[in-house]
Parts: sequence; structure tokens; C-alpha cells
Amino acid sequence: MSLLTPNEAASTLHRGAVIAYPTEAVWGLGCDPFDESAVMRLLAIKQRPVEKGLILIAGSLDQTDGLLDWQALSPPRREAVLATWPGPNTWIVPTTARVPRWITGAHDGVAVRVSAHPTVIAICAAFGGPLVSTSANLSGEPPVHALGELDPRLLVQLDGVTEGETGGLASPTTIRDARSGAQLRA
Repeated sequence: MSLLTPNEAASTLHRGAVIAYPTEAVWGLGCDPFDESAVMRLLAIKQRPVEKGLILIAGSLDQTDGLLDWQALSPPRREAVLATWPGPNTWIVPTTARVPRWITGAHDGVAVRVSAHPTVIAICAAFGGPLVSTSANLSGEPPVHALGELDPRLLVQLDGVTEGETGGLASPTTIRDARSGAQLRA
């Protein structure tokens, strides 16, 4: 298996690819969030129901422009979210109509993170926007912290794997509700 550079990964994502890439704590699966067939393929590979929703990961705050409804949050809640980015913090933020149902699932917000991980930043910059980010494991199985741990059943279905290593966090990023600040995943 050859490893993709961030530019090669971005190029394949524009063609509807599903890739694996390192994030802050675990390896993730990603695709173009606005390509419904790519997202459905990613969900099928992962064996994850669409109703659960997916995380968007961005390399910079401006990549979320037009996707998040900041006006739906009070100024202190908005400031609390923005104070944690870029970084390993995922927030459920009210969304605009631009975010498709195959991303939000059964939820009225979108899980989003502006990452400080250099590989994520490079892929998102080359791609020109946020990616889907879900752990690179079959649903119900533990997340993968190293490239060599990726399940061969998963690998054979992917269009590529990027070079790089995880950021070294012991567990996946926390998920909190932007409206209340409540922690939904430790």
C-alpha cells in the first residue's frame, strides 16, 4: 500500500474517494461531506447508520463559513467554542441548511472540530474545505491509534491512506454541546 501525500489525498477526495488519515488521537476515515455517494460509501465501509451523524473536521475556522449558525448561540457560548479551536475539541454546533442530512443524521446540529493536527490541516487546505471525520474502525470495534492497526477488511475498501501519525492523545476528542457546554463524550 502506498501512502498519499496531503495533496494526493485531496485530489482523490475530489473524485469521491474514501481515505484513512491520522487525527489528534486515532486514525480517521474521511471523504467529501458534500458528496452523498462518498458519504454513503464511507458509512457502508464502517457499517455505521446514517442517523448517528458524522463529524466534520476543518483545518481552519474559515473552512466552516456558511456551515455553522453562530447566531443561534449566545455570545458567551460562541466564545467558549472558539476559544478551544484549533485543537482537539469537537462541538455540536447549530447548523445552516448547507449541511446535508447525511452529515447531521437525526440531529439538529453538526459535530465539528477545527484541528491543529498538521496532516489534517494540510489535507483540508489542499482539499479546500472540511472533511468527514469518523474513526477508522468498523462500528463497535475499538479505535485505531497506529497505521499498522488498521483492519485489513477496512483497508481493502479504501481509496487511499495518507502519510503521518496521530497527535498522540490517548482517547478520541471530547464532544460537547455548544448550546449548553455539556460534555457528550469524554
